[in-house]
Parts: sequence; structure tokens; C-alpha cells
Amino acid sequence: MTEPRIAVLLPCYNEEAAIAQTVAGFRAALPGATIYVYDNNSADRTVAVARAAGAVVRTERIQGKGAVVRRMFADVDADIYVMADGDATYDAASAPALVARVLDEQLDMVVGSQNQSGPGELSPRAPVRQRAADRHARAAVRA
Repeated sequence: MTEPRIAVLLPCYNEEAAIAQTVAGFRAALPGATIYVYDNNSADRTVAVARAAGAVVRTERIQGKGAVVRRMFADVDADIYVMADGDATYDAASAPALVARVLDEQLDMVVGSQNQSGPGELSPRAPVRQRAADRHARAAVRA
């Protein structure tokens, strides 16, 4: 059996400060993966920093996370997709365990959480922005 093609998808809007760290973290955790940064009209140096960090950089001009998520899944062909944010809020070191679970249990999807209060629960202390972004991302994937 050949190794699965893994794509790390990172939607970004003005993530210059953290994108290099995010790309490096996923490169270390999933060395065989292709890391894609999808810029969504950033006004800072997100694109240049992501390229310098070794990511494949693409652009979605329609503003909003839903548009970026739809574009990423339409553009990128892979066996396994790992989606996180470009602001280093997800623990990249956890990605191999999630990928292993998808493969070992032949699952269609595994969802991780930035802040967990219990199995599969988003902490009520999570920022409102984060909870809203998570809802929008789930809705975009369903669309």
C-alpha cells in the first residue's frame, strides 16, 4: 500500500505573525504532507512569510472563511485533509494521531478542538470568535 497523500490546509487572513510557526509545526508533525496556505486578502506579509516557510501559497479573493474553505477543498486533491488555522492555535503535534485514527479506523472524518472541556465539546471559555469560526467552517463544509 502506498502512503496516503496528506494535505494540510491553512486558511489565512493577516496571519504574518504566526504563519511561519504554524507551517513549521505541521512540517515537523507531518513531514510527508503538503502544506497549503490559502490567503484571503491579507493586508500584511502573510503570503511572503508562508512562502518563505515552505508552504504552497494560493489565494481566495472572495472574503470570508466559508469561501476559503470551499476553495481549498475544490482545489486540493489528497487522500487525507488536515485543516487548521494559520494563527498557531491548533497543536500541530496532535495531527499524526488524528491521521492515524482516520487510517486505523477507516473513518471519514475526525474533528479536533482548540479547547476541550470534554470529549468533542468546545470549552465555554473559548473565545466567541473561535466558536463562531468553528460553526462557519462546519457550515461551509456542509454547503
